[in-house]
Amino acid sequence: MDFSVVDRKLSALERCLTETVPVSADERLRVGVDLGTAYIVVVVLNDAGDPVACAMEFARVVKDGLVVDYIGATRIVRRLVDDLGRRLGRTLTRAAIAVPPLTGGKDCKTHRYVVEGAGLEVTGTLDEPTAANAVLGLENGVVVDIGGGTTGLSVLEAGEVVYVADEATGGTHVSLVLAGNYDLTLNEAEEFKMDRSRQAEVLSVVRPVIQKMASIVARHIDGRNVSSICLVGGTCCLEGLEGVMEKELGLPVFKPANPFLVTPMGIALNCA
Repeated sequence: MDFSVVDRKLSALERCLTETVPVSADERLRVGVDLGTAYIVVVVLNDAGDPVACAMEFARVVKDGLVVDYIGATRIVRRLVDDLGRRLGRTLTRAAIAVPPLTGGKDCKTHRYVVEGAGLEVTGTLDEPTAANAVLGLENGVVVDIGGGTTGLSVLEAGEVVYVADEATGGTHVSLVLAGNYDLTLNEAEEFKMDRSRQAEVLSVVRPVIQKMASIVARHIDGRNVSSICLVGGTCCLEGLEGVMEKELGLPVFKPANPFLVTPMGIALNCA
């Protein structure tokens, strides 16, 4: 699977964490807000779908895909949106959001209320793996979004989503295993997990958690004509994770260079 075009888009978005692309005063902007378990990310694209600005903040206001600290989440989103507005010289007014697959109506509303509380009109809500595919453009296969709290997936046939699922196993569970193994706090385990020099060591310790994620995917695709898996989400940044998944699933498993930013960018692309 060739991700060269996708990787260029993601590299441009990653640069927008520290750089801002100028926009005109009347240019239509697309905004996506990703309320993650570990990070809240706000992405701004121009009308052509190219990144112009991005901001993110570590947060513990969402658990297993559900908002558990409404006030804290709203404050962070407002802070990020205001910062991006100053950088762009524009007032951001509209945004799309995403939730884990099969999230109930009440919890979808809570996500929306957070973003509305930050001063944005919510133009649409979609599930996270489907948002990711707005970037990936897969016609057939499975998009697996492994975030901080959940492992979600969308099965695609001829470009259409035919099945979605979500279960509560994600990056937080990886961090908990590391915290227990090395006697670390959860925040220390998060930092340990992202240390590029220790990725092989981390993978060896958390392999059972990755295998559990693979078993979730295997159960939901059983009996379906699936030829490949595409991984997105922050947890998939762990080097070698795709190899463990591929061995467990017996299918080709791919991931773009920066799986963390795929879903936030896809959310913004869906901003009407």
